[in-house]
Amino acid sequence: MLTMYGIKNCDTIKKARKYLEANGVAYQFHDYRAEGLDRARLQQFIDTLGWEALLNTRGTTWRKLSEEKRNEVNNAAAALDLMLEQPAMIKRPLLCSADGSMLLGFSETTYQPFISEKS
Repeated sequence: MLTMYGIKNCDTIKKARKYLEANGVAYQFHDYRAEGLDRARLQQFIDTLGWEALLNTRGTTWRKLSEEKRNEVNNAAAALDLMLEQPAMIKRPLLCSADGSMLLGFSETTYQPFISEKS
């Protein structure tokens, strides 16, 4: 079973969910804004993907931070704290398989082989 992590009203999440549903892929959706995300799970994401990959520095939430606050986020611990405090800072979608494999972002060209391998 795949689990998709994200925020339900995100346009990219909507595209990814539509793709999974259109292709008959069973998955669970975890909205980390509504359901939260614990420190241990986020640390697993960071350990697998790296904090730089997970931290969305292109979104409006990042741009709204003060320059001082942005400059403080220069290591995994600081990024983890910020992403726990503001889950919208986590890039999405994050698709996780039962074996711990993860795929960050959405593209049909990357989803298809990932799903085929994990199904």
